Parts: sequence; C-alpha cells; structure tokens
Amino acid sequence: MGAYILRRLLLVIPTLLGIMILNFTLVQFVPGGPIEQILAQVQGEGDVFGGFAGGDAAPVEETFGSDSEYIGARGLPKEFIEQLEKEFGFDKPPLERFLNMLGNYLTLDFGESYFRSIDVTDLVLEKMPVSISLGLWSTIIAYLVSIPLGIRKAVKDGSTFDTWTSGAIIVAYAIPGFLFAILLLVLFAGGSYWQIFPLRGLTSDNWESLGLGGKIADYFWHITLPVLASTISAFATLTLLTKNSFLDEIKKHYVMTARAKGLSEKRVLYGHVFRNAMLIVIAGFPAVFIGVFFSGSIIIETIFSLDGLGRLGFEAAVARDYPVIFGTLFIFGLMSLVVGILSDLMYVFVDPRIDFEKREG
Repeated sequence: MGAYILRRLLLVIPTLLGIMILNFTLVQFVPGGPIEQILAQVQGEGDVFGGFAGGDAAPVEETFGSDSEYIGARGLPKEFIEQLEKEFGFDKPPLERFLNMLGNYLTLDFGESYFRSIDVTDLVLEKMPVSISLGLWSTIIAYLVSIPLGIRKAVKDGSTFDTWTSGAIIVAYAIPGFLFAILLLVLFAGGSYWQIFPLRGLTSDNWESLGLGGKIADYFWHITLPVLASTISAFATLTLLTKNSFLDEIKKHYVMTARAKGLSEKRVLYGHVFRNAMLIVIAGFPAVFIGVFFSGSIIIETIFSLDGLGRLGFEAAVARDYPVIFGTLFIFGLMSLVVGILSDLMYVFVDPRIDFEKREG
C-alpha cells in the first residue's frame, strides 16, 4: 500500500502542473485583463467588457489607439501604462511570469490580490469556512436521506414504491442546481409567494447582538435554502449506490444462511447486510463532499450572495484578478487530488481486503 500511495503522491505534481499550464495559457487569449479593467475605470467607462457587448461601439482605431494595445488607453500617458505593466508584472514575457509563479507556489506563496490588497492565502482562509459549511451540511443531509431511502428501495425492489422513487430522484438529478436555487428564492424568499427564508447572506445584520441560541437559529435559517439547492442532485447517486450495494449483498449465501437460521428480516438486514453493504457508501464520503463542495459552490454562493470560495472565484474571474484565480485553482486542484488519495485509503480502512497494488499489477 505504501508504494501505491507514493505513486499517487508523485502523480500530484504533473497533474497540478498540467492544470496550471492549461489555465495560464487560456488566460493569455482572454480579452479584458486587469490593466484594461483599470484603464476603463480611469477613463470613466466603468467596465472593460462594455466594448465587447455590441451596440454603439467606437471604431477600432478609436478604441485601441495608435500607441497601446489596451482598450481605454487612448489619451493616457504612456508612462502611466508602463508603470501599471511593471506593477502587475506584465512587463515580462509570459513564460518568465509562469516560471516565477511556479517558483512562488513551491513555497506556498500565492501572491497578493490585484484589487483587494490582501494575500491570496489569507483571502482563501477567510472565505473557506462558508464553502466548507455549505458542502458539509449538504453531504450530511444527502447521506441521511439517501441511505434509508436506498435500503427501502432495495427491500422493495421492483415494487411501485421503487419505481416512483427512482423516477423522482432521476428528475431531481436532472434539475440544474441554479434553476432549483432560483425556484426556492421565488417560492420561499419573498419572490412571488412566501417570505419565509432570507434572500441572501449567511447571517442577519443583528448577528453580533444575538445570544448563542439566537445565532444558531439564525445560521440555520439562512443556510436552509442554499443547502437544499446544493443537495438536490446528490440524492440520486447516493440512493442508487446504496440500493445496488444492498441488492448485491442480499443475494449472497451468508444472507440465505442467516434467514435459514430463523433470524428476523430486520436482524438480517441491519445485523449482517448493512455492515457489508455500507462499506462502499461510507468510504466514498470524502469524494462526495469534495464533489458537492466544488460543483455547487460557485453557482449557489453567487445566487444566495454567500461570501465563500465559489463567489470569490467568480468575482476574481470577472475582475481578471489573476493571483486569486490561479491561487484558488491551485488550492482546489491540490485538495481534489489529496481527497482522491484519502478516498482510496478510506476504502482500505473500512475493508482491508481491498488491495490497490494487486489491482494495478
């Protein structure tokens, strides 16, 4: 097992390198960099992307000018633009900038945000609790619902209950998370129907003045809709995985032997089958958590105005805040790869019979 873990750890390096090369290369071809954003604001144009939106666009020579490649640079001193390039590091060739970035990342130095004047690491640590909270509650609720439902479906396999619940979870899986989030806002957050839950944020304005019980209640009041929106698609995979695991175990000889001894069906299911069938479901917890954490965080946090990593990444992409973009990509990629290794270790922990080295051989 040690050799397998070592190989997986060594694969982390080229995988992260490939992710960073791909994203850094793509960014070089995306219009509207951080310097263009600043020049557009200096010129009073508000947002650099207005030039790409169509409408009454200025002629190309008026937009770019004769002395600069930047949108909005016409009429500004060339020295000012050169100073901006030097400040952001764009006075160096792309390859040199990329190698410098990798060198800093080796020491976990992700630089400083262009527009927030704060270290990227501090920024990520500040936003991470919100995303972890959302992902953790979504995963726990998905397990609490999916495991009993999957067991019931396995026991009632082929029945009307099994058919209708399968249809329901497949429909839930097919609903886009952002669409379900908007539906929840319209129905329960003061849209066109009821105003039961708050529209945005994770806490109320009077959070500091609340007691411990009030803070807990306020927290769950705010997080209910975001958790529901991010959990809806996780039910299908977990429920069907639980059902199939139970069906596989129910057909094995030891279950028939237990029934032949006169044990009750409840004793057979929860005393024998449950322990073996749940191995793969429990071992997959880290992977499910990281899946919910990544897949829903950007959309859900943006819709519900939650100040987490997903919203941070979205705002950084819009503002072309490259240190934040590349820093969060590196951290997300590293987390995903490490969790993949932890998932494999969890499988071995819950079932020592699993041997990844023999499977690879």
